[in-house]
Amino acid sequence: MEWQAPAIVLEARPHGEGGAVVQVLTEAHGRHAGLAHGGASRAQAGLWQPGNLIEARWTGRQAEQLGALRGEMVHPTAALALDEPLTLALLNAACALAADALPEREAQPRVFSGLLGLMANLGQGAPALLADYVRYEALLLEALGFALDLSSCAVTGTRDDLSHVSPRTGRAVCRAAAEPYRDRLLPLPLFLQGGQDERDPAEWLKGLSLTGHFLTRDLFGGRHRPVPAARQRLVDRVAGLAPTAERPADA
Repeated sequence: MEWQAPAIVLEARPHGEGGAVVQVLTEAHGRHAGLAHGGASRAQAGLWQPGNLIEARWTGRQAEQLGALRGEMVHPTAALALDEPLTLALLNAACALAADALPEREAQPRVFSGLLGLMANLGQGAPALLADYVRYEALLLEALGFALDLSSCAVTGTRDDLSHVSPRTGRAVCRAAAEPYRDRLLPLPLFLQGGQDERDPAEWLKGLSLTGHFLTRDLFGGRHRPVPAARQRLVDRVAGLAPTAERPADA
């Protein structure tokens, strides 16, 4: 058994003497693990950094085996984020969520495309990508059966002036209907409504709070697992950019 395909490195954990168990994400094979012989060595360590786009080759005697994984560098994404703490936090959060949330060996072409878009544009810096990062988290929720419905108001049916989201149903609520209950609802950031403010840290926090609520309750809570710590580190860094904004309780 073997396959070869473009892949995004999600994580690498040391294994044995100099080896590493590496998880990658591909379009057709989904999240897939393999043993990279010498993967923890100085010669290969740079290849298996989270976020890197590689040409991966997996081989195994049987499909259910861990198998062996080799790779050739296509785009050294991780190197673009080393000197930018916020960008590095975004990269690590995006890869950690995919590594922990996606079922193994199940094709996820939309998630692969979404993560690939983030990694391909990482050189623009986190401020240009944080709105897209929140959309990536929403896409991850949708792919795993927990889609948000932001198309119309759950109370009135209107598509205009949507301002909040129900924490119970994940459906949008318009401003007029939300007013009596706004303290119990999640704010809906403008950039998820087709508006602007894609570079406003306060809006990023609203988005992270929104997706974070459903990641915590549904995606990870349903499996009695915590949200990856890398995501909280990203939230902490974004919160530091908007000290006057209300910190998300669920992010």
